[in-house]
Amino acid sequence: MNEDFLDQLRFNADGLIPAIVQERKTGRVLMMAWMNRDSLLKTLETKRTWFWSRSRRKYWMKGESSGHVQRVEKVAFDCDGDTLLLEVEQVGAACHEGYKSCFFRNVSFEGEVRPNDEPLVKPEAVYKDKIKEARRQEKQEGGGGCAPDSGAEKA
Repeated sequence: MNEDFLDQLRFNADGLIPAIVQERKTGRVLMMAWMNRDSLLKTLETKRTWFWSRSRRKYWMKGESSGHVQRVEKVAFDCDGDTLLLEVEQVGAACHEGYKSCFFRNVSFEGEVRPNDEPLVKPEAVYKDKIKEARRQEKQEGGGGCAPDSGAEKA
C-alpha cells in the first residue's frame, strides 16, 4: 500500500487524529473516535473501522464485541489534514448506549436536552458482562466512562 498520503495528515502531539464516522447512505454523523497511523492503515487494509483507545491505550475494532461493525466505503481528510471523515455502512447501533448514532440528544435553545431517536438495542443485551466489568472497574478507579470495546468509549 502506498503510504505517502500520511505525510499530508497532521496528527496531534500524541500521534492521533480525530475521525468522524458518517453513514454514507443517509449522511448522518454516527460517532467520533481517535485514530493513529496504524489504526488508519488497518482500517484501509480491512475496510472495517479501527481506532486507538486513549483510555485503554490499545487498538479496537468497532463491533468486535457487539457485532455492530462499520464497513468502510470511503476515507477522506479535510483541507488542513487534521481531521478524517470515514463514510461507512453501519451494521446495527454505532452508539454503546444502543442508538444508531452517538449523537442522539439535542439541546434546545432553552438548554433542555431531548432525545432525537429511539434506541435500536439495549446495551445490557449486547455487552452483558462487559458492562458489569466496566462498572466494577469504575468503582475501583473512582471514575466514569463507557463500556469497554463498545465502540464509543472515552475517545
